[in-house]
Amino acid sequence: MYLNHPRLRVAPNRARMTNLRISHTYGPGMKLQKMTMLFVSTWTCPEWAGKPAFFVLRSRRGGSGVAFASRGCLKLDFLLSMKNYHLVWLSLVSLCFGQFLLGQDDGGENAVQAAESVSASSSGQSEFTSIRDETRTMLSEIFQEEMGENSWVRLLVSFVIILLTYMARKIVGYLFENWLHRIAEKTSWEFDDRMIPAMRGPVGWMVFAIGLFIALTVLNLSPEWDKAILLGVKAATMTIVFWGILRGVDVFAETMMGLAKRRDMAVHGFIPLIQKATRTFLFIVAVILVVQNLGYSVSSLLAGLGIGGLAVALAAQETLGNFFGSVSLVADRPFRVGDWIQVGSKVDGDVEEIGLRSTKVRTWSKSLMSIPNKVLANEIIENWSKMPKRRVKQYIGVTYSTPADAMHDLVEDIKELLREDEGVQQDFILVNFTDFGDSSLQILVYYFTSTTAWLAHMDIRQRINIKIMKAVEVRGASMAFPTRSLQFEGDIAERIADGLGSKAD
Repeated sequence: MYLNHPRLRVAPNRARMTNLRISHTYGPGMKLQKMTMLFVSTWTCPEWAGKPAFFVLRSRRGGSGVAFASRGCLKLDFLLSMKNYHLVWLSLVSLCFGQFLLGQDDGGENAVQAAESVSASSSGQSEFTSIRDETRTMLSEIFQEEMGENSWVRLLVSFVIILLTYMARKIVGYLFENWLHRIAEKTSWEFDDRMIPAMRGPVGWMVFAIGLFIALTVLNLSPEWDKAILLGVKAATMTIVFWGILRGVDVFAETMMGLAKRRDMAVHGFIPLIQKATRTFLFIVAVILVVQNLGYSVSSLLAGLGIGGLAVALAAQETLGNFFGSVSLVADRPFRVGDWIQVGSKVDGDVEEIGLRSTKVRTWSKSLMSIPNKVLANEIIENWSKMPKRRVKQYIGVTYSTPADAMHDLVEDIKELLREDEGVQQDFILVNFTDFGDSSLQILVYYFTSTTAWLAHMDIRQRINIKIMKAVEVRGASMAFPTRSLQFEGDIAERIADGLGSKAD
């Protein structure tokens, strides 16, 4: 940073100096830290105002610009703080000192003369004292000017803390997104791959909330504002904590869901229900704790809720019934998401979702049916997906004109074609001539398909039925269709016979 002033002359050769460098380095440079100490000892520590301090400005060529010889007396903790925040003081001191030099018509010349007089003899001591006092007075007025009960220094420190906190939040996000994420990818566990990105937001906002609280504590605020800030920070901190817990619950549920699906575990259909119940419970606990930390009496609140809870419970009987119905479904596990169930004569389809209030079933007509859990808990549920194999039971009717030997051979042919079909379970096959029906001879065909999939099952049944039709044709028999014989007696029979005979003529 440079200060430009055409009237500023540098001793000892009084050469015109257009650029005066301000550096914060140690060694042969300007030693800005000592320059900064002069102003701080005057601005922020009134008890040091009468004690001497010094600063030295040097040009880039090494000539002395303005030199005030004195002895310094500062504490170690202040030196450390200036070492950490020297860039902030660099901008402030450079601005104010430059304004002082450029704003005085004769100030620059007097400053040079003061520097020359100090370096030559002690005759200019009074002029040096006046310049020093004038500089201190001006800077003191600037930096001790208050906004309400806060000085510019406090406001600046608070702003710097907020700025650093924002930067820290960005750094935390970068660490979570890059460094920790790369470490998690090296592990074989899926949980940490999901957890680290999920915790990035809560951890970052927690850092920002803590930094904001520290920045606000620097300011001089009224007791009412201090109390409000404290309560607000408590509420925000607890909210962020529970936010992180809820994200952890979601990540755990997603991980367990994937694991259950890969291992085909029956519990995977109920994981979303358990997740929703856990989130609801944690939300209630978070609300109670936040209200308690805000200074309200939770016991009186719960007592008031208990008095009004009876009326609410009476009005919400159906809702509570559905909730406990969902609990019974979780405990009993009659079905899971993806199962084909049938409840009564109206519900028939695949389970898509099991909720706290109802269960959603996709019917074969592709409509979505929502059944209250209370109804499901009290109904007979037929879970077709639990079948290890599908059964086929049917009767084949052949005409009464079929000879006995042909009937025997036909039964054996059907047994043989079932044994040769790869889609039929071979552990149980039953084919028998069982009944003399009203219009046909009944052959019972009873077997199981090797698959429970509906479409594959229907393909197997079709293939078997075509083979049976061919076997009936080979044996010279024919399929019977429903027929009924009517027998008339007496005059009615004669009249019908005469009528049919006359029509024939």
